[in-house]
Amino acid sequence: MYHGGWWSLIRADESKGKAKIDRALLLRISRYARPYWAYILTVLIAIILISLIELIPPLIFRRLIDVVIPQKDFRQLTLLALSLIAIPILSGLIGIVERYFSAKAGEGIIFDLRQEMYDHLQQMSIRFFTHTRSGEIVSRFNSDVVGAQNAITGTIPSIVTNLVTLTSTLIVMITIDARLTLLSIAVLPLFLLPTRRVARILRDIRRKAMEFNADLSSLISETLGINGVLLVKTFGRQQQESEQFRKINQNVRDIGVRRALVGRWFFMGLGISGAIGTALIYWAGGYLVMTDVLTLGTIIAFAAYLTRLYGPISSLTNVQVDFATSMVSFERVFEYLDLPIEIQDKIGAKKVKSVRGAVRFKNVSFSYGNEDGKSQNEVDFQTSTSIADKATNIPDIAQRLALKDISFEIEAGELVALVGHSGAGKTTITYLLPRLYDPTNGVISLDGLDIRDITQKSLVDQIGMVTQETYLFHDTVRSNLLYAKPDADRDEIITACQAAHIHDFIQDLPDGYDTVVGERGYRLSGGEKQRMAIARVILKDPRILILDEATSHLDSRNEALIQAALAPLMEDRTSLVIAHRLSTILAADKILVLDRGQLIEQGNHKTLLHKRGLYAELYETQFQDENLTVS
Repeated sequence: MYHGGWWSLIRADESKGKAKIDRALLLRISRYARPYWAYILTVLIAIILISLIELIPPLIFRRLIDVVIPQKDFRQLTLLALSLIAIPILSGLIGIVERYFSAKAGEGIIFDLRQEMYDHLQQMSIRFFTHTRSGEIVSRFNSDVVGAQNAITGTIPSIVTNLVTLTSTLIVMITIDARLTLLSIAVLPLFLLPTRRVARILRDIRRKAMEFNADLSSLISETLGINGVLLVKTFGRQQQESEQFRKINQNVRDIGVRRALVGRWFFMGLGISGAIGTALIYWAGGYLVMTDVLTLGTIIAFAAYLTRLYGPISSLTNVQVDFATSMVSFERVFEYLDLPIEIQDKIGAKKVKSVRGAVRFKNVSFSYGNEDGKSQNEVDFQTSTSIADKATNIPDIAQRLALKDISFEIEAGELVALVGHSGAGKTTITYLLPRLYDPTNGVISLDGLDIRDITQKSLVDQIGMVTQETYLFHDTVRSNLLYAKPDADRDEIITACQAAHIHDFIQDLPDGYDTVVGERGYRLSGGEKQRMAIARVILKDPRILILDEATSHLDSRNEALIQAALAPLMEDRTSLVIAHRLSTILAADKILVLDRGQLIEQGNHKTLLHKRGLYAELYETQFQDENLTVS
């Protein structure tokens, strides 16, 4: 049985999520920064040095105007001019150092964050992936992690820089003239008043934009992948899919336009506020110069500092907006990191190096959801935030029990055939044994040991699966085979392929074993892919074999080759086969007959025929037409 909150996150409406930027969120982000404290400290020192150095030019201007030029001191004029050249050079060099260490820290944090999320999702059960769009997952790794990266490498350093600049500038301005300084900051409320509202609006816009981009990524991955393209073309749905893409694309466009307009109005307000402050300073300063209270050089220096005052204030108000919106990225990444892992190794779980292969199901029941029409987590977390499968409107197709109190035993080395109508629970049994799911009730044991007391890695090392739909990576034949045993040598690969009757075919490919098979192996036929899968399992050499023997869609030659490849594969192994052929059923030591999640018959072929039950019915309707002699 699965527990935790991820199911509720998947099923609820994400747009209702209003996660807050609080101390806990900031502390959590800071924990990722701890390994890079030396880089961050270097960045802070560099920022302070740059801010202090850039305070010097206005003071040079004041001295030039009030002292050096009136006194016609050419030597000092030269020194000050050279200083004006040296200051940006020094500031720029320190800025390069600051940017280097800022990037090292930021990229390092994002690397850790992305790696942790990938490692975490690798541990999620199949249930998570069957309820989550692939485009949504890709969006988390791309858009959201990049957004978090911008916060680390851009927004946060900008906050520190502007705070230091603002503070140091105010100190110098107060030492020059406290009255003008007070007048300068009098317009500060004009900067701050709209900030909170704009931050909230842009935060909501950012979250919606991420959702729309996730929708876009999902549609692209679903309809422009090879499987999706084939489906669209064979049903002639290009126009409908284009219209669907247009609607989502329009959402992305419209939210982008809205974000741009809100930002533009905001910056216009900041610009007007700065202009008002500058006008006040020149008006009041000009009066003080006319009355001989201040010198002209002082006013010019003060005006120069105004840029350093209002610039950081504008940036800080905008940074508040940027920070609020960038935190959405962290929230969405943390939503994935907080998903509970449904299937985990127990503390003290055993590593098994070899097994005999005796399998037992005892009173096993399993549900993909809940019989009352809701998953258990939907009952417990109906108001939770969603993170995946948003707006797909896909109903939960498995609220009933997929298996009901199943019990059977398989002796080591036996061949057991699973038969039954579609949806009877055959595939579910094959998923439970390698712990792709855990049973809702009951115990599955291997050699008398509960499989939940065995480490998942050592369990799957003992099991080989050949599924009906073979998956191959967009890589070479050799790499796809080595996925089963990375340290296999050339002779082992060739031996496995010969046993699978695929070696000669591979040899005839343009680059032999170095030929790239294409997306999902679509350069190969169905039979060739299935023989590749068999060769891969032979290379793994598992003690237990799980096989979905689907060969009805293949031509007779490929079917014969696959049957020939399966014979040595099943020899001396415990084999659990979803049988589609009478020859496999006749060879089986035991036949398990399933109907609507229940085990209703078990035995050998003759015994089950004499019972005149469901097996006899299946034999007469599905298998007898193979015209094989039954002894």
